[in-house]
Amino acid sequence: MVNPDHFQELKQKLSDREWRLDNLYWIQNEKGEAVRFVRNDAQREYWSNLWYLNICLKARQLGMSSLVAIIILDSCLFSSNTAAGIIDYTLPDATKKLAKIKFAYDRLPELLKKTIPLVKQNTQEMEFGNGSSVQVGTSHRGGTLQILHVSELGKISAMFPDKAREIKTGAFGTVHPGQFIHVESTAEGIGGEFHDMVKRAGDLQKQGKPLTELSFKLHFFPWWKHRGYQIRNHSVPISAELQEYFAGLEARGIKLTPEQQFWYAEKRSQLGPDDILREYPSTEEESFQASVEGAYFKQQMSKARIEGRIGQVPFDPNRKVNTFWDIGVGDQTSIWFHQSDGVRHRLIDYYENSGEGLAHYAGVLEKKAQERGFSYGTHYGPHDLTVREWGSNAKPRVEAAAELGVKFEVVGRVDNKNDAIEATRSFLALTWIDETHCERGIQCLDNYRKEWDERLATWRPRPLHDYASHGSDALMTGVIGFVPDIVQPVRDRHRRPQRSSRSSWAA
Repeated sequence: MVNPDHFQELKQKLSDREWRLDNLYWIQNEKGEAVRFVRNDAQREYWSNLWYLNICLKARQLGMSSLVAIIILDSCLFSSNTAAGIIDYTLPDATKKLAKIKFAYDRLPELLKKTIPLVKQNTQEMEFGNGSSVQVGTSHRGGTLQILHVSELGKISAMFPDKAREIKTGAFGTVHPGQFIHVESTAEGIGGEFHDMVKRAGDLQKQGKPLTELSFKLHFFPWWKHRGYQIRNHSVPISAELQEYFAGLEARGIKLTPEQQFWYAEKRSQLGPDDILREYPSTEEESFQASVEGAYFKQQMSKARIEGRIGQVPFDPNRKVNTFWDIGVGDQTSIWFHQSDGVRHRLIDYYENSGEGLAHYAGVLEKKAQERGFSYGTHYGPHDLTVREWGSNAKPRVEAAAELGVKFEVVGRVDNKNDAIEATRSFLALTWIDETHCERGIQCLDNYRKEWDERLATWRPRPLHDYASHGSDALMTGVIGFVPDIVQPVRDRHRRPQRSSRSSWAA
């Protein structure tokens, strides 16, 4: 409550936005208690570096959504006719952000609330007496916004790519140049609209190019910028692996205190080595190393990164290069380039394209042979090579390919898709992947996941058919078909040899 005698003093303070942001508003803390909102270090850094279009890649619980909620309320109160919108992963999540704004408004000085009354309010909308308003939802199209807040775009991009595209093409278009967009999210795997936006903004930043009103500015907030992320329990064990990890961070200029190291070690033991990268990243690159939720190869890709098996992988000119294919009809054709010593595997290159005939892909093989010195071994193709036709010459694809010099070993259909997935999981446990030449293929393996049933909020027991399924299917073709060159055991001369049609990785 404010005494009317103090109105002039309050009016003077209210004209200072910096004062307002650290003194005027109240929020709920993690215990559910009402506390005065005061910007923390990360929030101050974000505010002081604010641009028109902002994309914030962050660790959990740094308070960025609370800051944007307060910014929206402050703008609506002190700039008449401000229209703001909030988009979140689900409608309940969006309504919770509006509830934060309502919580802060209810605790404003009575004189201010009488001056700018709330004239309309429900779970999805607030409208003020000065013509300003806030609406929330899972998308927005139509009308004009001065402020748009998009939360968890990383998760939206991973789970609902069509919805993410709708946000980019629809909601972003309602914010005219010179107005403000705040996109804040943790990462959710490589690929998708959020990853692409972060990469573009990061590239602009690294190139030092000046931003325009249509350029997104990247803000990155790692876990170690949060003062609360430390514990003084010196009994927390720091493994040799984590010691090496911390040493690597220090070599990059990130020196952690012992208390921060103890906190990270404890949190990592709770979440696991994959989820810690997504929820509490130390670097921008690390943010996207975790596979998406529901990904079939999540554990295998995480372990490969921890063990350093995704990185710079040399090509061995003394070994043949095999290719693993998935043939697309109206969509991508994908090819992995593979080497093996009979036990361990190297994925040294990856290629995909769409709308091209077999001659194009035969040309790709020839070009890579010339440029990288590949000498080919076996080309493993999917079962439908013998059924479908390529082009208009009415020949089975396997025959058309042979005429172009690509002699396929046709891999039979696997009746149960889960068998191929399990075989590929075993294969990946002994595989090194070149991150430079296989960047797109790695995206496919990280994002190959189950379908999500939005109505039941559960995973369906079948793969989602999207861009990631083609590269993953190509690898599964090779895994099922590949037979390593190993020293054959002494054969029983009384028993006729048989060639197994099963994968060498099948149980």
